[in-house]
Amino acid sequence: MGTLKFIFNFYLNASIHVSLAVVSLAAITFDLLAISWNFFLLGFVFFASVVCYNFVKYGVEAHKYLIVSNAYHRAIQVFSFLSFGFAIYFLWYLSPKIWVAVFVLGILSTLYAVPMLPNLKNLRSLGGFKIYIVALVWVGFTALLPILDANVLPTWDLGMLCLQRFILVLILILPFEIRDMHRDDKALKTLPQVIGPKKTQKLGLVLIGIFFLLTFFKDVVDGKEVLLRSVLVLFLVLIFLFDQRRQSNYFASFWVEGIPIFWLVLFRFVNEFF
Repeated sequence: MGTLKFIFNFYLNASIHVSLAVVSLAAITFDLLAISWNFFLLGFVFFASVVCYNFVKYGVEAHKYLIVSNAYHRAIQVFSFLSFGFAIYFLWYLSPKIWVAVFVLGILSTLYAVPMLPNLKNLRSLGGFKIYIVALVWVGFTALLPILDANVLPTWDLGMLCLQRFILVLILILPFEIRDMHRDDKALKTLPQVIGPKKTQKLGLVLIGIFFLLTFFKDVVDGKEVLLRSVLVLFLVLIFLFDQRRQSNYFASFWVEGIPIFWLVLFRFVNEFF
């Protein structure tokens, strides 16, 4: 039992679970565009997400990332460096326009954790901006990169897809904000710190409603997509009806972050049998 718990905790702490969530949303974008998956892009998104998340969690200060004090974090460090190598490998097979987009997203991700100049704050420290920056980066990796890879021209529906993805990521972040409201620096001015956990939950429910209603603002409304979004909305509502201040250690880090993975499985099931 101890070994299984160690593996499970490593799976979460090494950002494998959240990276699977990111790559699941990228795969869903391919399904929404009705095109085949580019496994080189999906491989890059997964391994790049591992590197980004582990850098933000463990490597905000360079010496912390290079010099670790225990074997557990050293294992995460080795896994992160291996993931960086795989990310470069997959990126090599992608088009130059993907490289440009990745460079911009990489700069944004780096500035989220590391200030541009010694006397400046990083983007994460700017009060109230934290969740919007994270959501923007997720949209870049899970919507923009697949759209660029598919060589599709900008349309109203693609704009709606990106807007819905941005709102969905905000929704998924809010349970973490509630969980960490007492641990986060007050200067971050997270939503639960500013408006309280109850109002944050209500805001989450409002965002869920907006996320779903935007589906009907598209030029082409697909019945399967409406069904799949309805199921997703149901799960999201159930999560926000739960008292998140009493959540277990794994509620947000496993169940909430696992929602995109569940949604992808649902997508594949519906596309396969209906």
